[in-house]
Amino acid sequence: MSRPSARLRVIINHLDRHSAGIRAAPTSAQTVSYGHPQRLRYTLDNDLLTPEQRLFYEENGFLLIRNLVSTQDIDRFRKEFERICRQQIKVPGLVVMRDVAIAKSEFVPDQRAVSKVQDFQEDPELFRYCSLPKILKYVECFIGPNIMAMHTMLINKPPDAGKKTSRHPMHQDLHYFPFRPVDRIVCAWTAMETVNRQNGCLVVLPGSHKGTLQEHDYPEWEGGVNKMYHGVRDYDPEHPRVHLEMEKGDTVFFHPLLIHGSGMNQTPGFRKAISCHYASGDCYYIDVKGTTQENIEKEVKEIVARRHGVGDEVTFKDTWEIRGRLVQGERISM
Repeated sequence: MSRPSARLRVIINHLDRHSAGIRAAPTSAQTVSYGHPQRLRYTLDNDLLTPEQRLFYEENGFLLIRNLVSTQDIDRFRKEFERICRQQIKVPGLVVMRDVAIAKSEFVPDQRAVSKVQDFQEDPELFRYCSLPKILKYVECFIGPNIMAMHTMLINKPPDAGKKTSRHPMHQDLHYFPFRPVDRIVCAWTAMETVNRQNGCLVVLPGSHKGTLQEHDYPEWEGGVNKMYHGVRDYDPEHPRVHLEMEKGDTVFFHPLLIHGSGMNQTPGFRKAISCHYASGDCYYIDVKGTTQENIEKEVKEIVARRHGVGDEVTFKDTWEIRGRLVQGERISM
């Protein structure tokens, strides 16, 4: 790792006094650590991020970029999502999910019945999000020039039905991923409309990305929990947290060990966001047996077996390899 530039060293030495220069996230000095990092681990040398932005991500594990994705692009993604919900198109491999409270009620064949679509790598319009140059130029700052789009989602958080099931428990995304190294993975998450505390914005624990992968499982919530919504079993409830209130087109990039979740949607409308998890083409797969990820491996394999009628011949690695798509550079070991 190269030593910080002279300008960066000056900023490191004086960051506490000049923290007003950081505009990357709606946070305060009381909730964000600015610290004095000895080396830059989580970002790569680049000509895009300012030294302040690099240090913000290094210390906090996320970086919010305002107005990154155009209204025109987001409106196109919304229209494609609506076509999927109306069953006007069928996308191979697409997983359509319904909130557990909605799933127990009468089915409505439109977007009110769908809480999320994921694995849209075979939908050219939605997947266009993953290859937007304005997204990729930031992704490259975190994982390098060889970029794989690994996991895609469009979240349509429904109005809470009174069971608090629209919440997403606090979790680390790495729990779901059987590939490493952890620091060469990043998520891009874009608000498709105003996202605030009322409709269930993201909540993050700044600095939690510096820890290790923790044990996850389903939380014991009275109203039920959506499928695959695992949460961290033990985390410090007193840890400072930041609510990421965003406007349409704002995009947050965050580390896969950052503990985050979202609250209930307490409004009558839906809250939409689109996201992609990226990994470096230089990443590699690991065997998760005997680790805290064994429970998610078992659940994923059971779902695949039920949907596709296959047995143990399909591995956890297989389920990821088939979804990964190269969007920039070379696919070296993924």
